[in-house]
This record gives sequence, C-alpha cells and structure tokens, in this order.
Amino acid sequence: MSDALRNTALFAAVGMLFVLTGLFQSWNLSLNILNLALLSAIMAIGVNIQWGYAGLFSTGIVGSVALGGLAVVLVSGNPVEGAWKAGTPRIFAALAFAVAGIAALVWLRRRLPEGRPRALIVTLLVVAGFFAYRAILDPAVTAVEANNPSHAGHIGGLGLNSIWAWPVGALFAALAAWAIGKIALGLREDYLAIATLGIAEIVVTVMKNEDWLDRGVKNLSGLPRPWPVPMELALQNSPGFRARVMDLGLDPVTSSTILVKLLYAGMFVLVLFALIWFCERALNSPWGRMVRAIRDNEIAAAAMGKDVKFRHLQIFILGSAVVGLAGAMMTSMDGLLVPGNYLPLRFTFLIWVMVIVGGSGNNWGAVLGGLLIGWLYLAVEFLGPGLMEALTANIPAGALRDRLLDGAAQMRLVTLGAALLLVLRFAPRGLIPEK
Repeated sequence: MSDALRNTALFAAVGMLFVLTGLFQSWNLSLNILNLALLSAIMAIGVNIQWGYAGLFSTGIVGSVALGGLAVVLVSGNPVEGAWKAGTPRIFAALAFAVAGIAALVWLRRRLPEGRPRALIVTLLVVAGFFAYRAILDPAVTAVEANNPSHAGHIGGLGLNSIWAWPVGALFAALAAWAIGKIALGLREDYLAIATLGIAEIVVTVMKNEDWLDRGVKNLSGLPRPWPVPMELALQNSPGFRARVMDLGLDPVTSSTILVKLLYAGMFVLVLFALIWFCERALNSPWGRMVRAIRDNEIAAAAMGKDVKFRHLQIFILGSAVVGLAGAMMTSMDGLLVPGNYLPLRFTFLIWVMVIVGGSGNNWGAVLGGLLIGWLYLAVEFLGPGLMEALTANIPAGALRDRLLDGAAQMRLVTLGAALLLVLRFAPRGLIPEK
C-alpha cells in the first residue's frame, strides 16, 4: 500500500469515529468533540513546529493557550463602566513603567564594566524600580477591583468581534515566547522543559489571581462570538429558520445547535488548512531544510555559518504563536474564560501525546494525532461507563463492582496511556512518520 493511500485510510478511519459517534450518540456530541479535536490539532501543529522542526522540547504549551484566551477577554470582552475612571490608565502606566525599567536596566548592564560595582548598581535599581512600580500599580488595582466587584471588578475589553482576538492571541503568545526564549533557550533539553513548564504555571497563576485583568477565579462569561456565528436562541426565534427546519421535520432547538457547531467547524477547518499550507511550504523550502539540519546536528550547522540560537528563537516564537491562536479560538467558541481550566494535563501533555502518536516532524501526522487523541480523550467519558458495565456484568453486586463503575468515566488516562504504548511499540515514529 502506498503512503498516500495508507494516510488517506487513516484519516478515513478517524473520520468514521466521529460519524459513528453521531449515529449512536448524538450529532451535537460528535460535532462538539470534532471542534475541540480540530483546535487540539492546531495546537499539535504548533508543538510540531517546535519539536518536529527544531527539536525544542517545551512543556509550556498551557501558558500559550492561556494567553490566547486572555486576548479574547481584552479584545472582545464588554467594556466595564467605571473601570477607566477608577484606574485603568494608571494600570497601563505602571505596566509601561515596568517595561521601560527593564529595558533601561538591560541597556545599563551592557554599558557598565563587569564587576561588583555593576552588580550593586543593578541590584539597587531593581529594588527601587520594584517599589516604584508597586506604588503606581497597587492603588489603581485596588480601585478597579472595587468597581462593581460582583459583576465586574476588572478593566474590561474593547467590545470588538472576537475573531479579531485570534491574531492578538497569537501575538500575545509570540511576545511571551520571545521573552522566554531569550532566557531559557540556551538551556539543555531537560532544563528547557522544566523552565517552560514553570513559566507557564506562572502565567496561569497570574490569570487566576489578578482580578483586575480577567476577574481571576470568579471567571468571565458572556464573551461575544466570532462573526458570522449566531446565537442559538436567535436562530430559534427566527421565523424563517423555524419554518425551514420544521418543513424538513427537524427540531428547531437541535437544528440551531448543530448549525452553530457546523459553522465553528468550518471556520476551524479553514484555519487548519491555511496553517498546513504555510507549514508545508515552509518545511519544503530552504528555510525548512536549514532548521531540520540544525535539529539533526547543531555543531555542523553552526560550522556552516547558520545562526543556531536565532533560528531556535524563531521556531519557538512561531510554534507558540500557533498555540496561542488556538487558545484564542477555543475561548472565543466557549464564550467564557475559566483560568482554573488551564491544566498542564489537558493543554500540554495531551498535545504532546497527539504529536507523538501522529508522527513528529510531519504536519499531517500532527493533525491526525490531534483528531484521533482528541476524539479518544472525550469519547472515553461516555464510552467508559457502558464498557465497564459490560465487563462487570458477571461480578456480584458489591463494593468492588460499585467502585469500578464509579471510576469508569475517569478511565481516559489509562486509555491514553495504552494508546501511546501501542503506537510506540508498533509505530515508534508515529502513524504518519516524517519522510
């Protein structure tokens, strides 16, 4: 069997999983899983750019996803009445002061000669700058968070259509990746993984605790949908829509939710194919051959005049931007931001499993892994109870059977581990390996 035919068969088999879910469960559930799997596939492409192209082992994916979600809050969130007057300009002034202070310290450190006096001067300026920054920021934060705290307590957004937040989410993640890369990309692979995981947790912790930014653990709901996706209730109240679906013998409520999910799926597929087109063009260009040469042998590439450090930073930024884009798309679809949901298990290690199963270094492999593992991760929740019911049918009623049935919905970790082991045993380079 040729590679093209085999790959087509793999995608057809994964597509059949979604069809069977729709036939035997519900099309709403199937489309919901499909949309989340498409977003996961986009994240997998971002990780594949970092690892498959350049061999950068980053475990800070969840931080990029969270920054993408934050972009939706700031760009498309509703403006908060009274927040600007309470202290929003002063918060921005404090952040600008911090950025300018860091830039000045970097410039000064490069100008001063090495030695104890330079270290002392830099330390004193850091301490003084920190207290000055807090003196500007803290009163403004207190005033903003005291502004209607039950419904707001944050700076609010610009009220724009959330589709504009998608590129901003990519920009936020790219800027964070630039800062992280300047600090951590010189580290060895295992230290890079630890550093990126720690920084990602810092990002999520800030989002949980800084109420002025996104309401923190109070969560933020009511974010507008991207154009052209309508609200289900608006469709249900539309006489034209109701007449059309009822003429076909369909329920308006179910039809409206399916239509909305189909619109999201169409938008996500367009973004996914655009990313694949760009990635394939880049990978098969001289630039793509160069970054793979750096991945395979950094010393040889550097000896031929390639700037290894710059290319690593470039790849790290590009991959993080793609993940940030997916994070913005996910929050835009959900219509709410819940910082507590940004867990490394879901948005870091699960994405890594997708890339490994699909085939690192291959864009189509990353997409296949995203769709397959995305379906499996969510399908276990409704397949697990039924399967466990069948397996425990001959076990007498009691504590053991009850315990097995209660834990059936949480079998996803065991299932993912088994799937990963099977793929590593029989297809160690992934289902669609790199050529």
